Parts: sequence; C-alpha cells; structure tokens
Amino acid sequence: MRRILRGYAFTIAGIAIGVAGIVALGAMAERIVRFIEGGDRFVLGQISVAGRGMGMGAGFTAGGLLRSETIARIAAVPGVAGVQPQVMLPLNPSTSQFMTLTQEVVLGVDLTAPTPNRHYRELPVAEGRYLRPGDRRRAVVGAAFAASRRLAPGDTLMLEGEPYEVVGVLERMQTAPDRFVIVPIADAREQWVAKDSMLRTLLASGAVPMTAADLNTGAAVGWAEGADPDAVARRIQADVPGVQAQIPSELSRMLRSSTAFFSALLAGLGVLAFVIGGLSLANTVAAAVFERVRDFGVKRALGATDLQLGREVLGEALAVTLSGGLAGIGIAVLLGWAIDGWAARTGQQLFVFSPRLLAGAVAFSVLLGAAAAGYATARVVRLSPAEAIRRGA
Repeated sequence: MRRILRGYAFTIAGIAIGVAGIVALGAMAERIVRFIEGGDRFVLGQISVAGRGMGMGAGFTAGGLLRSETIARIAAVPGVAGVQPQVMLPLNPSTSQFMTLTQEVVLGVDLTAPTPNRHYRELPVAEGRYLRPGDRRRAVVGAAFAASRRLAPGDTLMLEGEPYEVVGVLERMQTAPDRFVIVPIADAREQWVAKDSMLRTLLASGAVPMTAADLNTGAAVGWAEGADPDAVARRIQADVPGVQAQIPSELSRMLRSSTAFFSALLAGLGVLAFVIGGLSLANTVAAAVFERVRDFGVKRALGATDLQLGREVLGEALAVTLSGGLAGIGIAVLLGWAIDGWAARTGQQLFVFSPRLLAGAVAFSVLLGAAAAGYATARVVRLSPAEAIRRGA
C-alpha cells in the first residue's frame, strides 16, 4: 500500500481535488434540502392564524390584532383540536419580513396551552430546558441565534431593555426556530407594547376596551385526528370573521418556491462538478494505467495472464481511488467546518455533510475509478508484449 501511495501520489492528489469539489457542492445542496424539509415539517404541523391587516406581527402571524374572543371562536370551529395564542415579533422591526425562516424573531407562547404542532409537541432542547408555566423573564433561544451571540444556559439576554435569563438552547432544526427567541407570552406582550407606539397610545386612551389576553399577533392551531388540515384552515377562514388562516400546503409551496432559484443553481453546479470531477477522475486513473504499458508488456512476456494483470491493475486502481476519495472528503469536510465556524458568528450554516453524501462520494470515486481502470486495462491487454514494450519505451 505504501508503494502504491508513493507511485500514485499525483494521481491521488488529482482525485482528491475533484472529489473535494463534488462533496463541497453536495454539502451545500444538502443544506438547502434540509432547510426545505425542516420548513415543511414545521409549517405542515400546524395551521397559523393571524388577524387581517398589517400589524406588528412577523412571519406566519404578520397580521392585525387577534383578540381572545376571536381565539375562542377559532377553537369552536369543527375540526380544530387545539389553539395556542402567540405573539410573534421581529427582533429588529426594521428588517421584518413575511417569512421567518431567515429572520430573528421573538416568539411569545401561552405555556398553559399545549403546543398544537403535530411534529413538535415541544421544540427539542439541546442544552438546558424548555420554558415552564409560571416562568417570567426567561428565554429559550434557537441554535443559530445562540451561536451568533455565544449564548448558553445561564447567560443573560437583553430584550427591550429588560434582562432575560437563557434557560435553554434548541437543537439545530434547519428551519425557522433556529433563529427564535421563545419567551412566555406575558413577556412578549410587554415587548410588543414597548415596540409599538400606536398600540401604547390606543391602550392609554381607553378608546377600545382591551385586556392582556387580547394582545396576540396570531395563534397556532391543531386539527382533529383524521381531519384535512387544509380544509380546517379554509373553514376557519370562512367561519371566523377578521382572520387570515395560512393553508399549510400553500405555505409549503411558498417555502419551496422561495428557495427554488438557489436549489436550481446548486443542482446545476452539482451536475457540472459531477461531470467535470468524474471525467477528471476517470482520465487520471486511465492515464496512470497507460503509463505502465511497458511494465505490462514485460510481465506478459514473462508469462503473466490477462486475468493476473487485470487483478493487479484493478486492485491498485481501487486502492488509489479509495485513497483519493477519502482524502477529498477529508479536505471538503475540513474546509466546510472551517467556513461554518467562521459563519457561525452570524448564526449561519452553509454545509451539511450527511452520511448519505459521504457514502455516495466514496462509492462514486471507487466505482468510476474501477470502470476507468477496467477500460484502460482492456486497451492495454490487446497489445502484444513486444508492442507494449515498444510503446512504453
């Protein structure tokens, strides 16, 4: 093996560079895939409802005020199995967007109402714990948010001038909650009033009778077992005046369309890298075999059979392509980790090196290398020993 590695050092280096490029682009594509899958899992697990109009809300609840009496009417709609009032606010109102998948958001949840999301009955916590009923001035933060601010359980986070104790950090979910700051709904309502001068004026004037329970930007709604979530969402829209209910399937399509350009771009680059890297790998292995045509001629003159030569070449080709493939994967992973480590300061993650990607890269390099070696060997063994020695000389 050491002899092979020394003799094929440049061949292995060429294969490693080609495989590294393929793996790096594949890891970026895998990140997009995980982003879409995570978003699908999150939005398809609940029906998001907000008041009509434009309010301080963000993301899926970017609408007007959703009062407590309206939430009660939503709960009474046939097919609804649970309603959790929420307050969703942009951490920085100047960067508010309709989607929350790349936006930092303060999410206030009513801890007395079970989370109706079918896929996340409780968001998974990697460190610390989740919020409990009765908590005040405590927060659970998403993985990307925590990474960008170097937060851990026990740290203090300032929100609207008030200190919050970070009690938990969520697992990385590759979707919206990675950038959430989750707080008790009473705290989120206070933040809302602090952010919204118009709401403060309205409350101070007493022109509209309102209690704290009326301060909701939206609600997460669950559906009964066997019910069609899209049909339930449309029923809420029809039966409860003054609300806008997001149709889960439409929201999923919106998510996919918003990332379609990047997905297509990465897919095109991936195919290009696959073709270029594959041709480079095959050409490198074939050239390495052709360079040894004189050795093969001498061995055949000494009595070596075609089968013996084929086994020798195939064994060396597999060793070379496997070494080059593993080296390329190592280069790509180290480079990806280094870039992600730098990007983590802003909460970003650009690469996902999944087991299926790494296994596919190894299989690709070995199979293609073996095919190239087999083709080159078949060409070489057609030559007579004398012709092979002459060409090699």
